[in-house]
Amino acid sequence: MNALKPWHIVVLVIVIVLLFGAKRLPDLAKSVGQSLKIFKNEVKDLSGDDKDTTVKPGEPTVAPTTPITPAEPVQQPGSTTHPPSGGSNTPS
Repeated sequence: MNALKPWHIVVLVIVIVLLFGAKRLPDLAKSVGQSLKIFKNEVKDLSGDDKDTTVKPGEPTVAPTTPITPAEPVQQPGSTTHPPSGGSNTPS
């Protein structure tokens, strides 16, 4: 088996320093750390959302609603029905 040996790590560090330069490495490490922190927070939020939306056994899946009935029937435009008579609607 080809295990990772200490000289592999040394060669890798030398290649990274040559590619990015010694002055840019701290900025690069800082930006990678911030990106990982943001990624970790987003994963935590997503897993928290999943826990909030799960339904426990025995709970209804939809909140019960009461039907809304109008107090008076609503007359549609163009309808030929008349409201019930009996009151002060007739002239005296």
